[in-house]
Amino acid sequence: MTRTIYTNGVIHTLDAENPLVETVVVENGKIADLGTHDEMILQWGRAGTPVIDLQGKMASPGLIDSHLHLSGVAFHFLDLNVTGVKSKNEMLDKIKERADATPPGKWLIGMGWDENLFETGTIPTIEELDQVAPHCPVYLKRVCHHAFLVNSKALEISQYHPAIEVPTGGSVVLDPQTQKPTGLLLESASQLITRHIPEKTYEEMKFALGQAMKYSVSLGLTGAHTNDPAYLGGLDQTYRMYHELLNEGEHRLRCNLLIDYPYLKRLQEKGMYAGYGNERLQIGSIKIFADGAFGRRTALLSEAYQDAPGHFGDAMHEPETLFSMIKEAREHRMPIAVHTIGDKALADVLDILDQMPKVDYRDRLIHVSLLREDLVKRLADPSRIADIQPRFVVGDFPWVKERVGEQRGEYLYAWKTLLSAGVLCAGGSDAPVEPVDPLLGIHAALTRRAPSETHNGWYEKEKLSMYEALNVFTIGGAYATNEEHLKGTISRGKLADMTVYSKDLFSLENPDELLETKIAMTIIDGEIQNG
Repeated sequence: MTRTIYTNGVIHTLDAENPLVETVVVENGKIADLGTHDEMILQWGRAGTPVIDLQGKMASPGLIDSHLHLSGVAFHFLDLNVTGVKSKNEMLDKIKERADATPPGKWLIGMGWDENLFETGTIPTIEELDQVAPHCPVYLKRVCHHAFLVNSKALEISQYHPAIEVPTGGSVVLDPQTQKPTGLLLESASQLITRHIPEKTYEEMKFALGQAMKYSVSLGLTGAHTNDPAYLGGLDQTYRMYHELLNEGEHRLRCNLLIDYPYLKRLQEKGMYAGYGNERLQIGSIKIFADGAFGRRTALLSEAYQDAPGHFGDAMHEPETLFSMIKEAREHRMPIAVHTIGDKALADVLDILDQMPKVDYRDRLIHVSLLREDLVKRLADPSRIADIQPRFVVGDFPWVKERVGEQRGEYLYAWKTLLSAGVLCAGGSDAPVEPVDPLLGIHAALTRRAPSETHNGWYEKEKLSMYEALNVFTIGGAYATNEEHLKGTISRGKLADMTVYSKDLFSLENPDELLETKIAMTIIDGEIQNG
């Protein structure tokens, strides 16, 4: 039996029965008791029992990222990272620097570009990419992972020709005058390229994934719901990698794996199901894409884009196909986790779910970026949960208002509206699309603006309180995997996962103080992992 006492803290439990305590007793990885220092030491203190002094720092339940791609974070440790570049020239300089160190013929892979951040210039042309990297094929994912840039060498290796068959749902953007590729690919057209990119070795990916886990824990995360099979070589290899790192290795980040629909049959063959695994590693929902993103106007809207009349976005599947995919998941008693950014995509998915039987786990609606009043009411169902990403407001405003118009803008990232209507919400980052750092997500939830901005926030009526923001990143993450009995609050009998901060988040005079707040300690299973 192992016992540790954490004391002298400002411990916000988020449990209504004991909302604020100063001492927590951990036994065998679970919360045994909590209360005042004197009470807990009298009852539980024994010779040899470690007593950890929190030195007056604040602690909360362990933070959970409800939706990210740890594989994408991992690749930042292997590939070129152009996240946050401010101009086309800066991006080209970074590509050239990496290309100069890349042998001829070896792929130059990168991610993170976002033309909406460019202060000067548009996205690089294929000619410019050829100029800075003439000897190696280039493949660069946009920050949203829905658009991609390639150079001529990449097209040459993929044997591109004007009559090539483009995968359904994707397109190769052509110059309107020359009808030649511009270097920009949208959605599933990326498969024309990715099928020719040599896979990284198992050990390379496993090492990088471990680094991503370690990095996440250093930021205060105790849990992550991650979607990776499409990037880590399929279901078998993905699960093996996580199993070796979490169950056999030294890493402790609790991971719930979202499994892409194409691997549903393999999941069944392996005898896996929602909840399969243990407290460190579990199988979660079946991941499905219903639409695209606002950036390239591929999010599916019920009314046309304000800045592109007559264009409504793109459904990733025909209605009958989407229905059959969800029905097949249901036949295997699996919950679904569906990417729905546009309001029409969300409506389509809810229409299908209304026809399906409930299962033991909640269905997850991921992003729900643009809502309508009727959709909010339909989301307020205890068998459903909205996976929201507060940092999207930083990456998408102000340009997203031009996409949908002022009137519909009232329902962009409407988190307060969701919570007020009784919708269960879980907070995440969608990293590497946005930074993993959960404090940045909480800051965005509170301010609805970028850290560098000073205005009152985009549609400030949708700002969350600190209590609400912490809830979506703690108990919300637990609800998303039906583990509210195990985690999400600091309560007797629950897992001893806690995040300790350098400042009391509830005493901040200005939410921008979050930007200076550090993670003092990350505690998982009652053991200090970081700090």
